[in-house]
Amino acid sequence: MTELPSPSALPDRLPHRVRHELRFRRLEVRAVQRVTPHLVRITLGGDQLAGFSSPGFDDHAKLFFPDPQTGALLLPTVGPDGPSWPEGVKPAMRDYTPRHHDAAAGTLDFDFALHEAGPATRWAAQARVGDVLGVGGPRGSFIVPTDFDWHLLIGDDTALPAISRRLAEMPAGARVLVLAEVDDEADQIPLPTRGELALHWVHRRDAEPGTGGALLETLRALTLPAGEFHAWVACESTLAKAVRAHLVTERGANPKWIRASGYWRRGAVATHDTIDD
Repeated sequence: MTELPSPSALPDRLPHRVRHELRFRRLEVRAVQRVTPHLVRITLGGDQLAGFSSPGFDDHAKLFFPDPQTGALLLPTVGPDGPSWPEGVKPAMRDYTPRHHDAAAGTLDFDFALHEAGPATRWAAQARVGDVLGVGGPRGSFIVPTDFDWHLLIGDDTALPAISRRLAEMPAGARVLVLAEVDDEADQIPLPTRGELALHWVHRRDAEPGTGGALLETLRALTLPAGEFHAWVACESTLAKAVRAHLVTERGANPKWIRASGYWRRGAVATHDTIDD
């Protein structure tokens, strides 16, 4: 097992948090693009997008969906005690990573994986230009340094926006190993980067998302590069926990240099699990 660095070597590479003013925005759909058979990209815009900030590659914004019957969109107000809702009524809401924010163009992209039949995927599958969507936050960002010998990114369809952002911000020459699970070759997307990328697509082949062990099996079969690395994992919660455990117990990964999340959990709705010791 790889020897862990001394505590004195850790601070320069530890992530840090950045807090943002909490705001809720009513935005309009400017474009809809079917990127792959199971991925749709929604571009939002509007005057209320001004001041939006998302510096962390795996930031989470809260999306608020209109009532499917009336089309009405409810958003909370922010008071001294935090957000409050009119008469306690809340719309369907989910956490999503901003795929791309272009401040100059006044646009904000979100990618939706079209698998689970929930309010987010139903809305995205039917979205049209002019539709409205509420966006809250991000309330904060988790900034992970790039100064490692190499980087490991592991995730399924739901993690592709964050993986794309992380690869785009990598400095030239940074070594990155990516394991990305999608249904099949038709669901693969371009992942441009200035870094030195070793990309492994893992295919479910029509298996239900979150049920197979192909992602972990692929990781087990790989010879990882030498050197100190940061690992980022995001997928179904049970699998994310297993991947993290494998990295720590069998690959000698430093637990302080792993960020593992369950972006979703089979049999549950609107979940986001942070996985640590």
